[in-house]
Amino acid sequence: MVATRSISWPHSNFVGFDNLWNELDRHLTAGIDQTSTFPKHNVIKDDEEHFHIELALAGYSQDDLEVVVKDSVLTVSGDKADDAEVNYVHKGISSKKFSRTFRLNENVVVSDANFIDGILRVDLQLVIPEERKARTLDIGSSKPA
Repeated sequence: MVATRSISWPHSNFVGFDNLWNELDRHLTAGIDQTSTFPKHNVIKDDEEHFHIELALAGYSQDDLEVVVKDSVLTVSGDKADDAEVNYVHKGISSKKFSRTFRLNENVVVSDANFIDGILRVDLQLVIPEERKARTLDIGSSKPA
């Protein structure tokens, strides 16, 4: 039986974040899925506007991988055909099919993806539109109409 959790801090201080609450609640109640731990990855902040994700994919080739961005979700998937002719005494390097998703902020753009030495690097950039950047308003003294 899965226990249902809900976020208990005051929602009134966070206007317009309804989807965020639903997303957090969905993740908290889903439990830990074993498939979500593969492949191992790093999320690295290069500076205030640039990030990158590194995924450890030893044994995979560039042709085995797919990177898709849709509706603020980055999905990295891989499908490597097993070599049936190889007689493994021990097989410690995974070649299983996987799909790993990363939820992106609406202002994050995937700018590049490179696969070098068994590491897939996906570059991300935070692009804030001019109208959403912080600005200072002049305070007037007239009454609203």
